[in-house]
Amino acid sequence: MKLRSLALLSFCVLLAACSKVNQENYSKISAGMSKAQVEQLLGSPTECSGALGMSSCTWGDQKAFISVQYAGDKVLIFSGQGLK
Repeated sequence: MKLRSLALLSFCVLLAACSKVNQENYSKISAGMSKAQVEQLLGSPTECSGALGMSSCTWGDQKAFISVQYAGDKVLIFSGQGLK
């Protein structure tokens, strides 16, 4: 039973360490990138919303996230918080 718990804990730590929501990937985002390029870098967003040709997508959670605002299909502005 202890081995199973240790394996599960190790998996969770490894999964958290592999997050694409980090400072390195944030620094690769630039204005004018396409949605496809951002999603290739960060994976599928956690949440998206938008209207009238403008949209906003967020990756991560309340502690660490990257938020990208698009005009059409292109990055307009972006921000991040809690990135390591």
